[in-house]
Amino acid sequence: MNAVVLTISDTRTEETDASGDLLVGLLSEFGASVVKTIVRDDEDEIRNALIEYCDSGQIDLIITTGGTGFAPRDVTPEATHAVIEKEAPGIAEAMRRESAVHTPTAMIARGVCGIRGSTLIINFPGSPKGVSECFEVVRPVLIHAVRLIGGKTDH
Repeated sequence: MNAVVLTISDTRTEETDASGDLLVGLLSEFGASVVKTIVRDDEDEIRNALIEYCDSGQIDLIITTGGTGFAPRDVTPEATHAVIEKEAPGIAEAMRRESAVHTPTAMIARGVCGIRGSTLIINFPGSPKGVSECFEVVRPVLIHAVRLIGGKTDH
């Protein structure tokens, strides 16, 4: 599996991106080949990065981290909605449901999930705790979902 971790932040750098680094580690342990990129909280920049990776035909999975809350600069869901061709609401619903058990503020997360071409895009929260909780929720379905998107529908 070829994956991209896309950190959305106006303040994080390669040295301070704990959530992005955690996702790289989790995906690597999962067996994925991972690239990490940081973009500003800017809808056009996020949208352009998502389109570039999806349309390359080389990426199976993009997990974003950050920009899913209520703050004015939190525009990751809007950028994701603008590029996906099919929504995958069950993934986002499951992440919110399970995370809210541990962190009540998870219910105000606005992350979305969907498919563009042959790439699954999942919006994660920006905190390391949220990343850990959400990854455990999606872990059991990631390989199956990516295989289905890639046309491998045999069971």
